[in-house]
Formats: sequence, C-alpha cells, structure tokens
Amino acid sequence: MSLAELLSFASVAALLVMSPGPNSVLVTKTVPASGRIAGFANIAGFVAAFYLHGALSILGISLILAQSAHAFFIVKMAGACYLCWIGVKALIGAWRGDAMTPSADPAAKPRRLPRAFAEGFLTNVLNPKVSMFYLAVFPQFVPHGADGHMAVGSTLTLVSIHALLNAIWCGLLVLLLGRVANAARQPGFQRWLKGITGVVFLGFGAKLATLRAT
Repeated sequence: MSLAELLSFASVAALLVMSPGPNSVLVTKTVPASGRIAGFANIAGFVAAFYLHGALSILGISLILAQSAHAFFIVKMAGACYLCWIGVKALIGAWRGDAMTPSADPAAKPRRLPRAFAEGFLTNVLNPKVSMFYLAVFPQFVPHGADGHMAVGSTLTLVSIHALLNAIWCGLLVLLLGRVANAARQPGFQRWLKGITGVVFLGFGAKLATLRAT
C-alpha cells in the first residue's frame, strides 16, 4: 500500500473517530464515576472490537469481492453512498449549527475493569457507524487481487491505524475529560468539524464511486 492510500484511510478514520458517538459517550459516562483506569479499559475494549471488525471484513466481504465483479460494484456503491450520506448530513448540520455532542450522564455505579472492557468491546462491536464502515468502506482500501498474506497484512495495518487513532482520541477524552468535552461542545468547533467532515467525505464518496477493481 502506498503512503497516499494510508493517509487517505487515516483521514476518513480520524473524522469518524472524532465524530461523537457511542464510544465517546461511554467514556464520558465511565470516567467520572469509575476513574481513568476504567476509561482506559473501555478503550482496550474498543481496540479489540476493531480487530474483530477487521477480521470479519477480510474473511467475509473481501473474499466475495475477489470472486464477483457484481459484488464489488454493489459494495463499492454502498460505501460511496454511505460516505456521501455522512458528508451531506455533516454539511447540513454545519449550516444549521446543530449540536453534535450527545449528552451523557455519569455511570451510576463504579465499573470494575473487566466490565469496563466488556462494555467498550460490545459498544464498538454493536456500533452501527463502525459496522457500516467495515462493511462498505473498509474493503475498498484493501488491495484487490492481492494474495492472502498481503491482504491480511494490509488489513492489520489499516485496523491498527484505525485503532490507534481511536485510542489517541478517547485517551485524550479520559485524560482531559472536562477541557476536551467543553471544547467539543463549542458551536464554532462543532460547525468547523462538521464542515470539514462533509467536504472530505463527499470527496471520498465520489472517488470511491469511480474506483475500479484491479
């Protein structure tokens, strides 16, 4: 994989990670009641779930894509529509100034580390945003026509990038929960992030729609 392809994937993954969703909500619920260590246990669960998503993608979807041009076209267009939908939704939100940070009340009871890990794992496994990303978008970044070892290596590289970006962002939420949360709730920051997300995702959606199988 080229550096440009890795940077393209990292750009998409970073915007998805920074967009508030179930993962960030879980962290902001866990840390006030259970402490930072429990928050990092949540993150460990997120990372484990990313590798499960990646394994399912390479073992299932990628095998289908390699065998069927029609399947490749369907998944490609589904991914393009998904990216464009996120982009249009983000631009509309930026124009309206809609709030994008979900409210999250602190967890009622302290979480033990195994439970915090399990909550992080299940939250990420069942996160529809992540599932759709690995179903329709992720396979487009795995080189088609590559042998098994190369495909697995590419998958592990991409998943590791996604997991690292998530760990860094959620780790900042854990360490600087009050400051990061307050900054993320500022209307100016939210509109800027939504605007950038909308433009980038529309661009990637258009690029994905014109991608050809090799």
